[in-house]
Amino acid sequence: MHPNLINRILIVGLGSIGTRHLRIARELHPDADICILRHQKCLSIPEYADGCFSTIEQAVAFLPQIAVIANPAPFHVSVAQRLAEAGVHLLIEKPLSSSLEGVTQLIETCQKQGTVLLLGYNLRCLPSLQRFRTLLLESTIGRVLSVRCEIGQYLPFWRPNTDYRQSVSARRELGGGVLLELSHELDYLRWIFGEVDWVNATLSRQSALEIDVEDTAHLTLGFMPDDDKFQLIGTVNLDFIRHDTTRSCTAIGENGTLRWNGLTGVVELYEAGAKEWCELFSYQHQRDDSYLAEWQNFIDCVDEHKPSLVTGEDGLKVLQIIDAARISAASGGQKIVSTMLTSNQD
Repeated sequence: MHPNLINRILIVGLGSIGTRHLRIARELHPDADICILRHQKCLSIPEYADGCFSTIEQAVAFLPQIAVIANPAPFHVSVAQRLAEAGVHLLIEKPLSSSLEGVTQLIETCQKQGTVLLLGYNLRCLPSLQRFRTLLLESTIGRVLSVRCEIGQYLPFWRPNTDYRQSVSARRELGGGVLLELSHELDYLRWIFGEVDWVNATLSRQSALEIDVEDTAHLTLGFMPDDDKFQLIGTVNLDFIRHDTTRSCTAIGENGTLRWNGLTGVVELYEAGAKEWCELFSYQHQRDDSYLAEWQNFIDCVDEHKPSLVTGEDGLKVLQIIDAARISAASGGQKIVSTMLTSNQD
């Protein structure tokens, strides 16, 4: 990494994730000029920042080399498009947007400009998830026959010291709801198991939480059939309502079961004929670890033209799965996932 090559950084949005990116940017680039773009007028310069803008025109005139887009998802594409046209390298927080509108144009603009577009699905940077994926690709449990993926956390306890009713997660106008907010799972599932062919979804508000979005999503996914016409089926359960915070993925194979715990960083194997689980890997990550790894990749992409760990096309494909899930939930049937703008598989 060559931090000295980057001396003008823009952070768009100053919510919890924007604040984290600002702190990390300052840590990695102590001498850079770092400015914030936010829709509210800045009454004072935030800690770690050198300046604050309230219009995209001011932000573009600042001539940032790199920008982190961390405002609410519905506003990602419009801001990112203006910066992309100005030749700025972009790290866009997940999800890429709250809809498909303008996404293909943004990706094409970055390709035309030769600029980096990295999506913030930073779970891919976790050593435990990477090991889980490697073990599956090495056929540790043989052919995978079924996948069960689960994430849940009680929304009012998610961000301490804030009113959950005012959070992005709780408000449709800001891109809330479990499908968008917990879309990490959709990204890593297609990263590990391949493209999703179809979705069957139920979206609901099961709780008395004061929100205007779905707090629960049950998805059944059919992955693209392999050469033998075998189709892997997976289930994904996302929620804002459970008190026992959970993030896990279980792959059931011909020769055993492999299980990833995203909270503890443990990967376990239950072999055919075994009597108990066997721990294969354990790495308890700290909160900043995956963000620092993501930033490392971002800088390597900018400085050394290395490939993005998570591309704009990856972000688009997650949105296509979400779009299919919404249509499925509304119609009560299976929905084929759109494949516009194809990209190379890993």
